[in-house]
Amino acid sequence: MPPQQPVLYLSKVERRYPQAERPLEVLRGATLAVWPGELVALVAPSGTGKSTLLHVAGLLEKPDGGEVFIEGAPTVDMDDAERTRLRREEIGFVYQFHHLLPEFSALENVVMPQLIRGLRKAEARERAAELLGFLGLGERLHHRPAELSGGEQQRVAIARAVANAPRLLLADEPTGNLDPQTANHVFSTLVALVRASRLGALVATHNLELAARMDRRVTIREGRVAELP
Repeated sequence: MPPQQPVLYLSKVERRYPQAERPLEVLRGATLAVWPGELVALVAPSGTGKSTLLHVAGLLEKPDGGEVFIEGAPTVDMDDAERTRLRREEIGFVYQFHHLLPEFSALENVVMPQLIRGLRKAEARERAAELLGFLGLGERLHHRPAELSGGEQQRVAIARAVANAPRLLLADEPTGNLDPQTANHVFSTLVALVRASRLGALVATHNLELAARMDRRVTIREGRVAELP
C-alpha cells in the first residue's frame, strides 16, 4: 500500500501584488500540508494573507513562486482548462455567504455542480438527497433558500461544496454570519462530514472556540505559515 500523501501541499509559495512604489509581498515562502481526514484552522488577523492563501490553495490564483500540489500533482504549470477541471473535481469551496441560487430548491442547488461535471440527473439527485440527509436536512430538500434558516442555508452550501466528492475542502469563515449556537451546529456537521469522507479541510476562521476543536491551528506571520499551539 503506497504511503499516504497530503491532499494539499503548499511548497514555499510566494504571492505579491503590484503597487505604485513597490510590490506588496503577501506570501513569502508559505509552506503547509493538509492530510486526508484532517481539519486545519487558519487563524490570522485581517490583512495578513488568509484569503490569498485560500485562493492560491484553491487554484483561483497562481503563485509568483513555489508550488501547489493537489493529491501529489504539481499545478503551477497546468493550463487554465486543467486547473478548472481540478477545481471542479478535487476541491470544494464554502464561503461566509452561502451564495445559493435563490430560484432553486436545496436539492437542486446540490444537484447543479454534479450535472456540470457530467453526472446523470438521477444519480445526482440521489447523492444530493443523501448528503442533505446526512447534514440533517432530509425534511428540507424542496425548500428554497429564502425558506431556510441561516444555519440550514450554510449546510446546503457545505453539501454543494462536497457534492462532487472532492479531496480538499476550503472554507472561508463558514460560520461567520451565524449566531454561536447555529455556528456550533453547522461546524459539528462539517466535522462529521470530513471524518466520514476522509477529505482534508482548511478552514479560515476568527472563531477561536471552533479553531480549538480542529486537529491543528496555523497562522500567517510575515508571509509564512506558522503552527499555533
